[in-house]
Amino acid sequence: MELVQFVAVLLAAFGLVSLAWLALGFLLLPGGCAARMVVDARDGADGLEQTVKAMVWLRRTGLWRGEIVIEDCGLDEDGGLLARTLAGQSGVVFSGDEPDRV
Repeated sequence: MELVQFVAVLLAAFGLVSLAWLALGFLLLPGGCAARMVVDARDGADGLEQTVKAMVWLRRTGLWRGEIVIEDCGLDEDGGLLARTLAGQSGVVFSGDEPDRV
């Protein structure tokens, strides 16, 4: 019986330390991030979907706070459609849709 109580106390202490560590990490995170991640997309946008989903995962988990931009560096028709779809689904900015872009 003493072994069960010891394991229970040990797990409770580990849980408390883990919660304190998470709270400290949350307090140390900056409030906002002026930085942005820019993905250069070319041709058929090979690997664009996986890259954008990885960046959105970082933002969703709170490991990174900032803007994600897909930069049109010569996308073809299929690549542009994929970039627009990703931008619409995940709140990413697509530079090919900006009217004042040079």
